[in-house]
Amino acid sequence: MDFELTSEQQMYQRAVRDFCAAELKPFAGAVDESGEMRWEAIHKMPALGLTGLQVPEAYGGAGLDTMGMVIATEELGWACGSTALSLAAHNGLCCGPISRWGTPAQQEQYLPTLTSGRVLGSLALTEPGAGSDLAGGVQTKARRTADGWVINGQKAWITNPRFAPVIVTLVRTDAEAGTRGFSMLLVEPGTTGLTVHPPEKKMGLKGSPTQMLTFEDVVVPHDAVLGEEGRGFQQTMQTLDGGRIGIGALSVGLARAAFEEAVRYAQQRRAFGKPISDHQAIQWMIADAAMEIEAARMLVYRAAWMKDQGQDYAKMAAMGKLKATEVAEKVCHNAIQIHGSYGYSREYPVERMYRDQRLMTIGEGTSEIQRLVIARHVLREFGGV
Repeated sequence: MDFELTSEQQMYQRAVRDFCAAELKPFAGAVDESGEMRWEAIHKMPALGLTGLQVPEAYGGAGLDTMGMVIATEELGWACGSTALSLAAHNGLCCGPISRWGTPAQQEQYLPTLTSGRVLGSLALTEPGAGSDLAGGVQTKARRTADGWVINGQKAWITNPRFAPVIVTLVRTDAEAGTRGFSMLLVEPGTTGLTVHPPEKKMGLKGSPTQMLTFEDVVVPHDAVLGEEGRGFQQTMQTLDGGRIGIGALSVGLARAAFEEAVRYAQQRRAFGKPISDHQAIQWMIADAAMEIEAARMLVYRAAWMKDQGQDYAKMAAMGKLKATEVAEKVCHNAIQIHGSYGYSREYPVERMYRDQRLMTIGEGTSEIQRLVIARHVLREFGGV
């Protein structure tokens, strides 16, 4: 198991980093203030495959493996949390399921548009009463009729629906079948009866829209089922396992950005007659951040490597996501401490980074859920439950 990046991966990393440094990072503050994505940058992303990281090249994607996705997502997170989150949801939660389970007709219909840089795709799982407990809490239902599937219910905290040509939607298609009673349906936002509500007013990630959806007798064709009917719950769990690797990479990028700001500030700011970087208390924060970021990156890389090798990566994805998101929180916290009062000012980017990282320990499964996933795998490995 070798995590040394190949020369090709290093070239791609540099290309994405250069793009992000020029097109995203200088505008991240404006994206946060305005609440609007910088579409000028997104329109240019297909040239680097960023709008179709793991979509086959035949449909306009880059056809990358998981390690390639991780490399790109870390750079996006380093540049702009809002843009990175919307791209992670687009790539991992919408393009991913369609690429993996879509019929040739579904892939041909949606993937070229999704990779075009004109739109961003969406996945609708969470509901007002169903976050971590998807199996027991999802109440959005779809019943088969002569005209197609009729959907009724609500979804909450959904990323990108205002930009999406299609929303992959988890619904109950058989209330009596337990986890075999869920299916994923492909729903187009313009469909009659579907209401996309205004964006939520959030603490951070303000440029990435998060919205509620209401389905009132929304009719989609019989062939709108993604993959096999009744397999939606299993598809969701597999999608979230892969998505956790992406959120882990994004969190490493956020932590790295805050770390760099903190180090630069510590070298410039003087107190008691010398740069504060000469003070032991500051040096300890810097040392801890450098070490923890590297540790988080290695766990995320290992999860990506295991996925690419076809191994069972669910435990490692949870470990990588848990470690990286909690490291991001600590590093961003200490970056503000190093900045002192200035860190609390919106004039300095660490204030925004702290707000942006706060979602990461919640989305794609909370830290508490990650610990449950890890523990259950460990106990199973030791012959327990």
